[in-house]
Amino acid sequence: MAISEKAILNQNASSLLDKILSKKATIGVVGLGYVGLPLAVEKAKAGYNVIGFDIQKKRTDMVNLGVNYIGDVVDEELVKYTQNGMIKATTDYSMIKEVDAVAICVPTPLDIYQQPDTSYVESSGKEIAKHLHPEMLIVLESTTYPGTTEEVLKPILESTGLVCGEHIFIAYSPERVDPGNKVYNTKNTPKVVGGITPSCTKIAAALYRNVLEGDVHEVSSPSVAEMEKILENTFRHLNIALANEMAILCNKMGIDVWEVINAAATKPYGFMAFYPGPGLGGHCIPIDPFYLTWKAREYNYHTRLIEIAGEINNSMPEFVLERSMQILNHEKKPLNGSRVVVLGVSYKKDIDDVRESPVLEILEKMEEQGADYVVVDPHVKSFKLGDKIIEPVSLSREVLMDADLVLLTTDHSQFDYEMIGEVSPVIFDTRNALKEYTKPEKYYKL
Repeated sequence: MAISEKAILNQNASSLLDKILSKKATIGVVGLGYVGLPLAVEKAKAGYNVIGFDIQKKRTDMVNLGVNYIGDVVDEELVKYTQNGMIKATTDYSMIKEVDAVAICVPTPLDIYQQPDTSYVESSGKEIAKHLHPEMLIVLESTTYPGTTEEVLKPILESTGLVCGEHIFIAYSPERVDPGNKVYNTKNTPKVVGGITPSCTKIAAALYRNVLEGDVHEVSSPSVAEMEKILENTFRHLNIALANEMAILCNKMGIDVWEVINAAATKPYGFMAFYPGPGLGGHCIPIDPFYLTWKAREYNYHTRLIEIAGEINNSMPEFVLERSMQILNHEKKPLNGSRVVVLGVSYKKDIDDVRESPVLEILEKMEEQGADYVVVDPHVKSFKLGDKIIEPVSLSREVLMDADLVLLTTDHSQFDYEMIGEVSPVIFDTRNALKEYTKPEKYYKL
């Protein structure tokens, strides 16, 4: 940091910055899920002592034992840093008083009315406020609507009498986690940071630069950082909706949508390939754009494009069910009573996350229609569907041969596609994964 930049910092800010730069600061991470645990490990790898906080005792116990439950965390690294004491986990939020900086990585779901539920952020802020002290940095990482950091979190923390920019420092830096991505992870993905004051931004950015390899991009406010994260996921949401609508139209016209997209992707400029699928899943793309549609109403603005995209993406499980029924009808069989082998229940390939998975809705609809289904997923040990716990079975020739329809919904790398293509009597492939392995007369694509 240049001398002129450091000169704008008051004594509290300078002292905290020195602790961060010298790695004498203790770092807290609230929420040890898909975002928080990888972040805790990276901060320990960078040389900081880390305390992880979570309301689930099962999680904190697993962390303290070095037992990993997140795919993007390396088992050996978690063991190393828990055994040498650089990572500790607890349900006791009074230990917040021991940290110099804390990242909030808690869920921000939608409620039953499709409105943002900030209760986890609020409860985390209240717990932090009980043990807040001067010379402390608080960074919100949870994806949320523009204004949350300043309108929700800041008042909770300042209710202690400690003033942001003078005694404490508050910033927003959106998580950018893509589970299963083999190239980009917490360590090397660029970070965006926006603080409530310039000193908040500088201190938060200094921490991330000391931890991560990716570029740290500073913006003028938390609202800018909050909005850019919504833009990232809305961009994907809209383009996936376009791909899905093209898939529906191409099916009606007898055109292969995958061939169309691959042909368009040969253009070296002005086109980015997005692909259709059975629907959106995960905790980001199906949810984040609706934070913005909710916030827009405050400004008397209706985000029509986002909401139409949501309607298209949300309709895909129904489209998959209808196509499954058409395919079975072509084979002179009803869906009611047919044996359907569903390949994959996680929302994307090579991960175990079933949150918001469109496959859950497909299974519910098949159940309503009387289908006899079985699920195969090498990454998922069990999952909840309504009041039932379902345990996927192992993939085998016998399972496939016993099917009336094999429905591929998640294109896991572990699947033996050659065997699936050879043995399956009829295939409906929603991911274009089996095109090279099967008989055309028994093969149907999205």
